[in-house]
Parts: sequence; C-alpha cells; structure tokens
Amino acid sequence: MERDPQSLPGWFETPLGSALLEQEREAVGAALECVFGEQYLQVGAWGPPGLFLALARTQRRALLSAGDVPAGHVRSHASSLAIQSDSIDALLLPHTLELEPDPHEVLREAQRVLRPEGCLVVVGFEPLGSWAMRSRVARGGFPPGTTRLLSERRLADWLKLLGFDVDPASRFLFTLPFVRAQTGRLRRWADGAGKALGSRLSGAYVLRARKRVHVVTPIRLTFRARPAVIGGLAEPTTRVGT
Repeated sequence: MERDPQSLPGWFETPLGSALLEQEREAVGAALECVFGEQYLQVGAWGPPGLFLALARTQRRALLSAGDVPAGHVRSHASSLAIQSDSIDALLLPHTLELEPDPHEVLREAQRVLRPEGCLVVVGFEPLGSWAMRSRVARGGFPPGTTRLLSERRLADWLKLLGFDVDPASRFLFTLPFVRAQTGRLRRWADGAGKALGSRLSGAYVLRARKRVHVVTPIRLTFRARPAVIGGLAEPTTRVGT
C-alpha cells in the first residue's frame, strides 16, 4: 500500500527521503564503528526498523518506540524508558529530540539507562543549515514533524551538564534539500566544499558522547594514638616540644 508522502513514513519512501537515510546511515555507521558491548538500543523510530540496528556491533540490539514496533522490540515512551538503569552499552537518538515534546527528559533517561562509559549517539538537523531553512517554510516541518531543531552546540552543553564527555560533532548533508542535489557530481562537489569550509554549512550532524565515570577517591584517615592516662595525669611522651 502506498503511503502518504506528507507523513514521515511516507516521506522516507520518496527519492529525497531515501537519499537522506542513505547519508545518515553512513554517518551513524562511522560513529558506531568503535562501539562494542552487550546491548544497543535505538530510541525513536526513524526510517525502516533495521536501518540503524544493523550497524550495531553489540551482542544484542533493540528498537524502542512509542508507536508500533516490530516483534521482539520494545514499546515505550522516550521520556520514560522501560529499561533498567545502567544496562545499555550504546544508545542512538535518531532525530528523537526533534520529535519529542520534552528533549531534556529524553536525555536524562538516556543518561540513566547507559552504563558507565556507555556511548550516546545523537543525530540532528543543524538549525542554520539549508534543510532547516526549508523546514521553516514547509507546513508541518521538513521532514514532516521536525519543527523544533536543536543546535549541536546547545546539545553538547546539555550533555556536559548531565555528566557526559562529548566528542567533536561529525557533520554531513552539505547538499541542498532537493532531489537533483543528492546524487552525482553535484553532491561530491558540495561534500568537498562543505568540509573544506570547516563544515559549518552542513544540514545535519552526528554527536557522540560517553557517560562519565565518577571515580571516588578514598580518603585515608590518620589516627593518632591518645596518650594513656595514669592517675589522672597524661603519660609523658618522647616527643620534644618546639
């Protein structure tokens, strides 16, 4: 059955939506390249269910979404994860913060469920990029539903306050948000020019952060022996006063 291109699932099936997912899959794959462990969790549906799950190098992987999810995955709200604390090795938020009403609470939940040294990967549109400009003039956002964008700099500040060590952002999507700009020589030229200019002209970014381990340094207490008391008087010591 053909889906409505004005809906997010339907838009992903358009040529422009498919081109976006292709570039995002490449960027997320690079961010997850050195991430290992037992459990990987994607919070929020974005594109086909297996698009980003297949990139994980963990032993297990799962998708969590408030909507319909495939069998074997988890149905839960992003701001109240039905996941045990300190149990996830890697967590992906693919534009989830742009679609949720309370992005702060989503990040707090991500911090809660990640294990110490766990990896958080966030994908977002750059508010000053060309894709965001088109989103401002499109009814219902562009892509559909993404009307509230979060800059990489502000996101990094939030994560640091939550106790994350944040890596420099990886930027991509230097092409204009039109189908003809996504393939061939024009895309190669845009990618090269964007990176050469310091990558501030990107339409999107991937930010990776690691949950900081708070090391408790034990304090060694020094106990001084109390002088013995004999007949109400303190026993003399060999210490000579100065």
